[in-house]
Amino acid sequence: MYDRSEDSRETSGAIEYKLALHAEADTERFAARLADLCVPGALIALDGDLGAGKTRFAKAFAAALGVPGMVNSPTFTIVKEYEGGRLPLYHMDVYRLSMEEADELGLDEYFEGDGVSLVEWASLIEPLLPGERLHIRLELTGEHSRLASVRPFGTRYEAWCKELGLEPAKGEESGHDGRF
Repeated sequence: MYDRSEDSRETSGAIEYKLALHAEADTERFAARLADLCVPGALIALDGDLGAGKTRFAKAFAAALGVPGMVNSPTFTIVKEYEGGRLPLYHMDVYRLSMEEADELGLDEYFEGDGVSLVEWASLIEPLLPGERLHIRLELTGEHSRLASVRPFGTRYEAWCKELGLEPAKGEESGHDGRF
């Protein structure tokens, strides 16, 4: 079993950013801006209830990386690898996995690979995730609106939040207005 206890010490992640996404286009712009910042080995942990917009985010993220063709949630295949974009994309959906099953899959090989890992339902396997990552939780706030709670773990991801112009949350209702 892979033990991440050494690299998962929380030296960051204490600051949470809130981003109001008023329409699907805001979600797409947010995903595209993040994709532009990605480098090999980047990890985006994505959570949210069913229908919160995780797959819409993933599609926009993949498109911004230049991934050709159809991108959909790998609910039953667990991992889909996409080549042909600026970076390889490793799109994972771990909803149906136990911690033990996820550990046996060797997901760390993707996390440490040459591409970008986008993990839907990431909180279900949090002990297996690298200590450095960007964790995003999408919440429904209306028919087309969402609230993104963004928590950076590591200096790279803290810098990304600043580059995106995100403001630290002061309360549940404060944060960036979702306009890029």
